[in-house]
Amino acid sequence: MDALKNMQADTWMKVNGAAMPLKAPVVPVTVAKGDGVGPEIMDAVLFLLQEAGARLELEPISVGESVYRQGITSGITPEAWASLRRTGIFLKAPITTPQGGGYKSLNVTIRKTLGLFANVRPCRTYHPFVEAPNPGIDLVIVRENEEDTYAGIEHRQTAEVTQCLKLISAPGTAKILKYAFEYARANGRKKVTCLTKDNIMKITDGLFHRMFDAMAKDYPEIETEHRIIDIGAALIARRPDRFDVVVCPNLYGDIVSDIAAEQAGSVGLAGSMNIGEHCAMFEAVHGSAPDIAGQDKANPSGLLQAAILMLQHIGQGQPAALLQNAWLKTLEDGVLTADMQPRIGGGEPVGTKAFARAVATRLGQQPDALRPAAPAKHAMPATWNLSTAPKPVKRLAGVDVFLDWDEHQRHPGVLGARVEAAAKGTVFGLKMITNRGVKVYPEGHRETFCTDHWRCRFTPGAGGTVTHRDITALLNELAAAGFDFVKTEHLYTFDGDPGYSLGQGE
Repeated sequence: MDALKNMQADTWMKVNGAAMPLKAPVVPVTVAKGDGVGPEIMDAVLFLLQEAGARLELEPISVGESVYRQGITSGITPEAWASLRRTGIFLKAPITTPQGGGYKSLNVTIRKTLGLFANVRPCRTYHPFVEAPNPGIDLVIVRENEEDTYAGIEHRQTAEVTQCLKLISAPGTAKILKYAFEYARANGRKKVTCLTKDNIMKITDGLFHRMFDAMAKDYPEIETEHRIIDIGAALIARRPDRFDVVVCPNLYGDIVSDIAAEQAGSVGLAGSMNIGEHCAMFEAVHGSAPDIAGQDKANPSGLLQAAILMLQHIGQGQPAALLQNAWLKTLEDGVLTADMQPRIGGGEPVGTKAFARAVATRLGQQPDALRPAAPAKHAMPATWNLSTAPKPVKRLAGVDVFLDWDEHQRHPGVLGARVEAAAKGTVFGLKMITNRGVKVYPEGHRETFCTDHWRCRFTPGAGGTVTHRDITALLNELAAAGFDFVKTEHLYTFDGDPGYSLGQGE
């Protein structure tokens, strides 16, 4: 089953022995076999792509563990980058990231470098042929792929406190929301649900929610709703039939995608696509499973589903539908790998190669009970008409200074008095001090637990203005008073509205 070869020469599609002309152009595709079970499942999928008549010119690259071991911390070589830029299409098997620090996530690196802003994970059940906790699932998670806490900007600021920055941008949000609505429209989906936590994170998640509501007005035929992420995740686990297309920021999307996949039967059945304006990556959701590597036990279904998404994306809907229907028929016939238990009729599980051959022999057949696939339409926008509204008026209104302070039993009153004294000769007054977001000065509560990490908010007097030099002068005074400031955040208003979270009494 050595399928990693050029498919360009075969201009005919063979289905059950019958030759059919295929007019689709040959499409170059970068392929990585990955680590663990990756080479086995990739060989199986490439074999099936060839048998279904996919018009592909394969360009193999090496990524993952072997590249990490060469001392390349990103897990990808310059030659591989060149291939990805040349083809714009990447079919990737799971990879293994070595244990220990110093190694970057290959997936995150590729997504952010190539601008793959949308991660799309269809989740569907195949009950009763593959058992599922919720047999009626048919939803799609559209996850923002580049921002949020996955920007990976983290710092240790004191002995006790670390931070991870959550970044949500208006352009990034506009792209993912536009994609979700266009995906729903192109695929006949009736409803789009937005998940955020904007009852707490009113600025970051609040921006995502507000832009969702604004964009929904351009799609009046699509039902929309917003849910807080915690109840939304619970409902996806309990009542997934209430959802159709779900769009959300990066971290939430990662979590609810796996919840939906598990409720649909197994993460091993799920494929995903990562879409950008210039490139796209297709992969299985599951990992490299090194414990069963080389044993002909792995289920190639997740990677096959990713490859079917790839065929739809490049306009080869006919072989995509052939493969999907043959795969569905294989499930109906009870030909399943060991992970798809329990088995109808108690049949023995098959291995990776046998499963791929079973799918191949059913090319051209339709499932009897499961909903058959049809040649898919891919009508995703290639460009994004983002808002051209004028920029708001931005004004510097103050500064938050974060201190590493561990003296006098961490008494907020002592710290407050010392900070006020240090700032006395500046244009600033101390508005408040918080610890882990809780106000502790003035008028704090003695029960509040405090760490060694303190946020001191400084604002000018009524009607006063602030400059960057004023902030520098304040920092100089704090340093002269012996304070260790570990971070600053400037406070801005935009068209008069605060661009920062407010404390008590503000």
